[in-house]
Amino acid sequence: MLTRKLIFSLISSNFHSFEASSSIQPIRLLSRMAENAHLKGRKLIAVCQLNCKANKEENYNVSEKLIQEASSNGCSMAFLPECFDMINETRKDTLAKLEPLDGPLITKYRDLAKSCNIWLSLGGLHEKREHNEDGKASNAHIVINSSGEIVSVYRKTHLFNLDIPGVVHLVESEFSVAGDKIVPPVQTPVGKLGLGICYDVRFPELAISLAKAGADILSYPSSFTVPTGSAHWETLLRCRAIENQCYVVAAAQTGFHNSKRSSWGHSMVVDPWGSIIAQVGEEVGLAIAIIDPELQRKVRAKLPVWTDRRSDLYGEVITPIENCDPDAESEYNFGPVKIHPSQVFYRTQHSYAFVNHRPFLPGHSLVAPLRAGAVRVTDLTSAEITDFFTCIQKVQKALETEYSATSSSIAIQDGPDAGRSVEHLHAHVVARKPNDFEADFIFALATHDKSDKPIRSASDMKAESDRMRKYFYH
Repeated sequence: MLTRKLIFSLISSNFHSFEASSSIQPIRLLSRMAENAHLKGRKLIAVCQLNCKANKEENYNVSEKLIQEASSNGCSMAFLPECFDMINETRKDTLAKLEPLDGPLITKYRDLAKSCNIWLSLGGLHEKREHNEDGKASNAHIVINSSGEIVSVYRKTHLFNLDIPGVVHLVESEFSVAGDKIVPPVQTPVGKLGLGICYDVRFPELAISLAKAGADILSYPSSFTVPTGSAHWETLLRCRAIENQCYVVAAAQTGFHNSKRSSWGHSMVVDPWGSIIAQVGEEVGLAIAIIDPELQRKVRAKLPVWTDRRSDLYGEVITPIENCDPDAESEYNFGPVKIHPSQVFYRTQHSYAFVNHRPFLPGHSLVAPLRAGAVRVTDLTSAEITDFFTCIQKVQKALETEYSATSSSIAIQDGPDAGRSVEHLHAHVVARKPNDFEADFIFALATHDKSDKPIRSASDMKAESDRMRKYFYH
């Protein structure tokens, strides 16, 4: 039988909480609170706790009841834990039952979100990858809107590998492939949601990156083991909330799943002050909390950690950014020159990479800062420096892969006396092969833009950009 635990955050100048067992009285109170919350710009969310086993249908039926309950109590969004689809006893059984995002299980959840008029955070599907030669899965955190549309997918970047002989063997890399990107926070009815999964909570850089990108809420759907959960679960979640002044929502698995695996439970919601405002305990069930944007604003005003950071001393955490759209109307400033979006194949927070209109070798590409006033390296801020050279490194790797090379030439012409013809800082990145170029490389850079060689057609440059974009956007 499902257990319901409803803990409400009553936000004022102080922090209060109210806990009640399942009865008609708290449901009436919840109804009044839901009305008041919406009037004040607050929203209700539900954090759901499961005890999944190998049977997908049975797991879905439990989730369905919790989501319907969340919807009936006025919640705008419900959060499910990692492995909400299944937890099997063997790697073989897990890999045999993988499903893609357009498979029958996610289709049912999309229909459920639409019928219940609720947003869903589905915290860790064993996803069948499009290119699945090694047979391994991705661990995918999926956000579905109230119209039943998938609006964001994050694939777990930090895989959990734990092997304590005689205690627990959970080596995620045996059946999963790590994701290779941070996903920008997604706008939801309860605020901008930053996506992580379970073990990701131990890496504060991910949370900082998401918070810097505008996240109001950090979500860590989880299946924490009992040894690590009992020691670190609450502490980690409260730390991520306090450090980033964000709400943290952590739906969890609980109890024994099979003879080899059990989970800690204690799904919870933590506010930006670090207070636990909702918690389920160790049973299957849900907890409901209020998300209050005004509380977050007050916390950030009292402790201005975002403006007091010293990234000049300890470095900058790079933020995720949306895909660059080749059909966008806005052009990029490159000194007096305008670069069409169709030429751009990668963009970060402060930099962008684009194909060359007059290359002297195949794949000859450029990386430049986005800011128009960035003319020389000395003009860059610490954040721009980190971003610029990280972007160069990623472009180098992609070019070498595309052109089957194991070497590159990377050069910066920093000023007109260094041969630069465009008054905007930029780096040349060229994948190299044996005997590919006879002339001096630096001399070639200084003269290639002044040659009579015709500029490539827009369609040719777009085709090359499209080929390169696949290395950065899936």
